[in-house]
Amino acid sequence: MEARIEKIKQQLQSQGYKLTPQREATVRVLLENEDDHLSAEDVFMLVKEKAPEIGLATVYRTLELLSELHVVEKINFGDGVARYDLRGDTSKHHHHHLICVQCGSVDEILEDWLGPLEERLEREFNFTVVDHRLDFHGICYRCKAKNDINAQKSLGKTRKNKSQD
Repeated sequence: MEARIEKIKQQLQSQGYKLTPQREATVRVLLENEDDHLSAEDVFMLVKEKAPEIGLATVYRTLELLSELHVVEKINFGDGVARYDLRGDTSKHHHHHLICVQCGSVDEILEDWLGPLEERLEREFNFTVVDHRLDFHGICYRCKAKNDINAQKSLGKTRKNKSQD
C-alpha cells in the first residue's frame, strides 16, 4: 500500500499538488476498499472514522482532483450515484463491469477484451483509442440462482394446489 501511496503522491506532485493529510486519508480509504465501488458519501464515512476533522466537502474536492488527474475513475452505474474506482497500476485500460439490474451488484472483468477492436479502429478509421469503458447490464448469477429457487418453489405450490382440487 505504501508504494501505491508514494506513486499517487508523485502523480500529484507532477501536477503541482501536495498529498495533504486529508488527501492521504482519502487515498488510504480507496486503497483499503479497492474491490468496492464507493460513493463520495461512502468514502467520507470511512475517512471520518480515521480522521474525524475532515468534512464532506474536502472529500468531494479530493475525489474530483484525483479524478481529474486520472488516479481514480468517476463512474456511474445508472443509479444516479457517482462512484470512484482506483485506476490500476499495470493495465493500460480500465477494467469492465457486470452490473446487475435486479440487485445492483457490480462485478468486475479485469481482462481487457477490446484489444482487437482497438486495433481495427486504428487500422480502419485511423483512430487511436487512449482509454475505454465497457459496462454490461443484466442479471447476475446470484439473482439467477435466487430466481430459479423461487420459480421452483412457485411451481411446487402450483402443483400442490392442483392436486388438492
